[in-house]
Amino acid sequence: MAFYYIGGVSMPTCQNCGHQWSWKTTFKKTLKINNGMICPFCGARQFATAKSRMRVGSLCSIIAPLLILSSYFLHLSAKELIAIGLPLTIAIILASPFLYELSNDEKPLW
Repeated sequence: MAFYYIGGVSMPTCQNCGHQWSWKTTFKKTLKINNGMICPFCGARQFATAKSRMRVGSLCSIIAPLLILSSYFLHLSAKELIAIGLPLTIAIILASPFLYELSNDEKPLW
């Protein structure tokens, strides 16, 4: 997988044409539930790698258990949970495009 590193942050790169996708493009493409994402530069169908789907899914699935456990152990009120959970959720959603890698082939998670 080819990546361009800018200050330690990488964005996905089309495996067909080698162009780096922008954050906005990646974010928009990953919101749609369909078979693959079309490269805005060459029109080739690209797929998120199984590794990157696992990475994003794992990060997203951490939120609920983290909030439940912090509520239990730290005795947080509903307002405090929202004050912690909402920014955490937004931060994870905004960071998710940086976690994707692209592939020419769709592969199953297992």
